[in-house]
This record gives sequence, structure tokens and C-alpha cells, in this order.
Amino acid sequence: MAVTPHRAPKAKPLKRPTQARAKFTVQAIFDAFVRIWQRDGWARLTTRAVALEAGIAVGTLYEYFPSKTALQSGYVRYCIETLVQEVDALAAQPEALSWHERIHRLVHLACGVYGKPSWYHPDMLALEPEVAEPKHQRRANEELAGMWQRVFDACTDLPRRPSADTVRALHLAVWGGRRYAMLVGLAPEQMQQWAGEMERLVCAAVLSAGVDAQAPGEQ
Repeated sequence: MAVTPHRAPKAKPLKRPTQARAKFTVQAIFDAFVRIWQRDGWARLTTRAVALEAGIAVGTLYEYFPSKTALQSGYVRYCIETLVQEVDALAAQPEALSWHERIHRLVHLACGVYGKPSWYHPDMLALEPEVAEPKHQRRANEELAGMWQRVFDACTDLPRRPSADTVRALHLAVWGGRRYAMLVGLAPEQMQQWAGEMERLVCAAVLSAGVDAQAPGEQ
């Protein structure tokens, strides 16, 4: 008798909510997901427990997230999209902002010390190979880099305009630093201090944009 091979649960969300009621349901799922992970840990987190905590049927949860890794993937995606929306709304789109203020808002939002709070845990980094393929990582990186570029495009009062390569490098420095800060568990006051230092570094890089650096030994 032929043996049916075991299929692992799908690790990706099945659909995105579009209507208000669906968005409310998915938000309740994410809130329950975070509460259970914080309280019980990843190993004890189940889709059934999340559905119960959210007050919905398990079948309703499965319409969006067929497994807890799919739920994890959806939550990370939600956090990134929320960050991009906040940066666009607060740092790129307002008209009467100086470039200093735009960069201040951009850096502090990207560092995770301003805006709508999101919940991250170091275990999420370890779980990334299960929930995110390299193409998904690259897509998220492009979206975040594009977010930075839109803010700099809005800085019409900049004394010098940094190159796209400089903007991308600044994004990687801040985003990589945020991930490492999460890994080592910086306290909130340390995060605030780090964000302030990153803002100063970004401003210094902007003000030096277009100035050629002398190679060692050149006169």
C-alpha cells in the first residue's frame, strides 16, 4: 500500500484582510499571538490557543494562517508594513518639515523608539529561516530602503543630496543595528540613547555627502 508523504503545514499566510471586519479579526489574532508568546513562549504557542485567546473559531484563523509559522511570517510582515506606513505619514509626506526633523523622525521610527509599538523577540531571528525565504528578505529590504529614499527625496532643503548608495548604506546601518539591539536585549533607555547617536551619524553622513574622501597617502 502506498504511503502518503507527510506534508508540513504551510508557512505562509493564505490571504490578506481587505474589509474592515477582516482587518479587525487579523489584528485580534496578532494581539493574541503576541500575548501568548510573551506569556508561554514559542514552544507552547499553538494556533488553537491563539484562536481561543482571540475569541474566534480555529477555522477562521486558518483562513488566514494555516500554521503558527505562517502566523509568525504574517506578523513580521505586518510590523514592517506598519513601519513603512508610519515613516511615510510622519517623515516623508508632511510638507512643512525641515530636513533635520524628517531625519529625526525617520531614524527614531526605524530604530523602533517612536511610533506604534511593535513586539519583537530574539527568537524571531532564529525562526527566520523557517518563515522567510531569501527572496522575501530581499523584498523587505527593498521596501525599507525605498522608505528611506522617499524621506530623503522630501528633504528639498538639504545642503547636499546624498547618493542612493549612501541612503541605502544608512538604512542598512540602522536596520542591522536594530536587529542586533533586539538580539542583545538593550533596555529602553539604551535604545533611546542609541537612536540619538544614529541620528547624529546619519546627519553627519548627509552633511558630508558629495565630499570626496582622500585616499590614504594622498596629498
